[in-house]
Amino acid sequence: VFFFLTRIDEKRKSKTTHMVLLEIIKEEGLLAPYRGWFPVISSLCCSNFVYFYTFNSLKAVWVKGQHSTTGKDLVVGFVAGVVNVLLTTPLWVVNTRLKLQGAKFRNEDIVPTNYSGIIDAFHQIIRDEGILALWNGTFPSLLLVFNPAIQFMFYECLKRQLLKKRMKLSSLDVFLIGAIAKAIATTVTYPMQTIQSILRFGRHRLNPENRTLGSLRNVLYLLHQRVRRFGIVGLYKGLEAKLLQTVLTAALMFLVYEKLTAATFMVMGLKSTRKH
Repeated sequence: VFFFLTRIDEKRKSKTTHMVLLEIIKEEGLLAPYRGWFPVISSLCCSNFVYFYTFNSLKAVWVKGQHSTTGKDLVVGFVAGVVNVLLTTPLWVVNTRLKLQGAKFRNEDIVPTNYSGIIDAFHQIIRDEGILALWNGTFPSLLLVFNPAIQFMFYECLKRQLLKKRMKLSSLDVFLIGAIAKAIATTVTYPMQTIQSILRFGRHRLNPENRTLGSLRNVLYLLHQRVRRFGIVGLYKGLEAKLLQTVLTAALMFLVYEKLTAATFMVMGLKSTRKH
């Protein structure tokens, strides 16, 4: 919750992650940082399933027992990301709004929401804003497919390099290269993630017309406004919080992914034929 607030509520005076976190707890209680945990877990499960399934299916069809390359990993990761965005963006739009519902914003241009749950959020968004509002932020999200693509590219590259020196990767190896790959991908794409969050939340109004934010036509506007108010550093506001969250999550995800893959081959009585 707190890194979403640092992105969306531009008028918060606290600059650092721990200060924003303490501010939220003081104003809204100890459980406030965990607001919207169920939609987050649901969205993550669906999103990771779609991405991993698409990535491995496309890679299996394209590589067909040959040696994989960094370029192929990047292309496959990009296509898998596009499929993931188009299918799961509505979940992330609802997820973002539920996480920030009840937050005490400093910015008076933000319109509060009142949803009773995931289904009610879908219903109200479609009723009040139209069904296309569920795909708010799709344009920056499509640009952000480079995030998992870059992540997988670096992961597979580091993995191949390590496998040249040893027969098998340890759990620590997988954890570390997963963390490094995600840290690189997050830092490179973070400015667009900030714009994506603002558009998904969709409850700002543009002054002086007092219009609700759209999507594609406002990406450049939002980037320009953020740089004008805060400088280039403003594009990276909340980065440390995002790194703390995503790097650990990605490292654990890759660790579980490798263990499950190995277990699947073992149960099937097959020897892994994946080429690294």
